[in-house]
Amino acid sequence: MKITPTPRFMQNLGAAVAAVFGVTTLFAGVRVLLGSDPGYEVFRPLLVYNTAMGAAYLAAGATICRSLTWGRYAAGAIFVLNLLVLASIIVLYFSGAAVAVDSLRAITLRTVVWLVLFLAVARLARRRTAV
Repeated sequence: MKITPTPRFMQNLGAAVAAVFGVTTLFAGVRVLLGSDPGYEVFRPLLVYNTAMGAAYLAAGATICRSLTWGRYAAGAIFVLNLLVLASIIVLYFSGAAVAVDSLRAITLRTVVWLVLFLAVARLARRRTAV
């Protein structure tokens, strides 16, 4: 017997991933903003961006849960913003700016996670409109 997850389950899973990612991003960012040492050099503009995006991730999680169409837009916008910041951080890193390789890895992870969320939500939205 083959068990396949329902579209609603997948929608809720995507929303949960976005929300958990938002909470962890907010927690980590606020902790460092309040003075905790992460163990590497902090590029403050990226720290502020990531912390603010933690709130956006939470909002996107709620949006994905309520509407696949609007959730797709939210996930796509976050992916594009993260991609633009990733490109900027890569340029800064290779030009010798004080950007830690850990920061580069973290924004790369965020960009990939939001690409996957965008593609998953977009696929679910397409399926729902096709039915």
